[in-house]
Amino acid sequence: MQKFQSPGLHKRHPGDWQVNSRKRGMNMEQLINSVGAYLKREFGEKTVKLSIDGGFTCPNRDGSKGTGGCLFCSSGGGDFASTIEDQIRLLSEKWPKAQYLAYFQNHTNTYAPVDILRRKYKEALDNPLISGIAIATRPDCLSSDVLDLLSEINEENYLWVELGLQTIHQKTADLINRCYDLSVFDEAVATLSQRNIRTVVHLILGLPGESREDMIRSVQYVCQSGVWGIKLHLLNIVRGSGMEKDYSDYQPFPSLEEYVNFVCDLIEIIPEEMVVHRLTGDAPRKILLSPEWSYKKRTILNGIQNELKRRGSRQGCRYTKKIISV
Repeated sequence: MQKFQSPGLHKRHPGDWQVNSRKRGMNMEQLINSVGAYLKREFGEKTVKLSIDGGFTCPNRDGSKGTGGCLFCSSGGGDFASTIEDQIRLLSEKWPKAQYLAYFQNHTNTYAPVDILRRKYKEALDNPLISGIAIATRPDCLSSDVLDLLSEINEENYLWVELGLQTIHQKTADLINRCYDLSVFDEAVATLSQRNIRTVVHLILGLPGESREDMIRSVQYVCQSGVWGIKLHLLNIVRGSGMEKDYSDYQPFPSLEEYVNFVCDLIEIIPEEMVVHRLTGDAPRKILLSPEWSYKKRTILNGIQNELKRRGSRQGCRYTKKIISV
C-alpha cells in the first residue's frame, strides 16, 4: 500500500488573510460562484439535478480499452439513480417550485450508438418538468456523430457536458486505469468549446501518490483550459471499487480540517467566473470505507465557508494566469 503524502496546509505569512469585517457576514454564494446560485439566476428558482442511470458502460470496463473500470469507481454505479418521476415526487415536497435538470451520471453517457443516445436523452427532455440536461462522459467517447447530437441538443435545450479528467499526471492516470492520455482531454475541451457547449471537468483530490503540488497543478491546468465549470471530489474509498482491496484504509487526507484548508487554497486560485459544481465527495455511507469523516458533507462545506470568512478570502482572490505544461 502506498503511504499517504500529505498535501500540507496553507502557509500563512504576515499580512495574509487580513479578515475583512464586511466579509465575515458573507454566505457561501457570495464567496464561491456555486452551481446552485448560478442555476437559480439562470432559471429563477432552485434547480435540482436528477441523477439518471442510462444503463451505459465504459471503454475501460468492457474490454475495448481495458477492464475493471477506473480504480476508484464502484462496480454498481447506480447508488443515487432512480426514475425521474420518483425523484420529483420526493423532492417536490421540499421544493414545490423547483426546476429540474436530467443528469446522466453513471459511467460513460455518450458510449453507445447515437440512435440509442438520442432516444435516452429525448425521453428525459420530453418530460415537461425537465428544464435541461447534463451528461457525464469521458473525453475519448466524443465521436463526430455524438458531437453533432450534443450540438443539436445544445441549440434547443440547456446542456452541459462533464468530462472525467481526475488528474493531469500520467503516472496517476495509469494507476487509476483511466486509459486515455491528456492530449485526448485537450482535444475534447477544444472541440466542445468550438461548438459552444458548456463543459465541466472533474478532478479527484487525494489520489495515491499525488502531492499537494500535483493537485494544485491539475487545478491550474483545468483553469487555464477555459472550461465553464469544475468539480473537486474528495477521494472516497468505497466497497465494490478496485481500491477496496489495496487501499481500504488509505487516508487521502489525515483529517477533515486539513482537507478544508487545502480546498480553500484551491478555491482561491480558481478564476471567479468559473462555476464550482462540487467541493467534496458524496459516497453513500453504507459503501464508504475511507476516509470515515467524509460522509459529513455539511460539516465539510460549513468548514470551507467558515475558513474562507476567517481568511477574508473568496474564489479567485489569488488567481493568476499561468501556462501549466505537463
